[in-house]
Amino acid sequence: MQPTVEKAFNAQIRDELDSAYLYLSMSAHFAAANLPGFARWMRLQAQEELGHAMRLYDHVIERGGRIVLHAIPKPQAEFGTPLSIFEAALEHEKHITSLIEKLYETAVAKKDYPAQLALQWFIEEQVEEEQNASGVVEQLKLVGDNPAALLMMDRALGARAGAD
Repeated sequence: MQPTVEKAFNAQIRDELDSAYLYLSMSAHFAAANLPGFARWMRLQAQEELGHAMRLYDHVIERGGRIVLHAIPKPQAEFGTPLSIFEAALEHEKHITSLIEKLYETAVAKKDYPAQLALQWFIEEQVEEEQNASGVVEQLKLVGDNPAALLMMDRALGARAGAD
């Protein structure tokens, strides 16, 4: 694995772990607000981001590269409304998409074909990530300030499939 690509993968591992930490903090916020469904959704999202980091990690290891872990900044602990939180999550996913695209461009520039193949999965995954967050944002806009609708949505988000 070329050093430039290896370095870029290590940076993306940090960004995926940072995402997991952010979503875990959002989950804790929702748990404190007595919205267990929203908390579960974000906790599962955090687990998914950890899986993404490990997928990148494994790729580097399988290619004989060296993992160099970077510090992860402390995420914020206080958030606003469910809508503002999911809007922030959507913007975060758009940011991660741009980082994945940059990483892919690096792999293309360095003619690292195995990295390009590995990153195809992430490109497709980011489409799904943005779509999921966007869907929740749109539903929360429909809910507005209706507490009963918010509780129904909390129940629906709590039904998200995933590993516990």
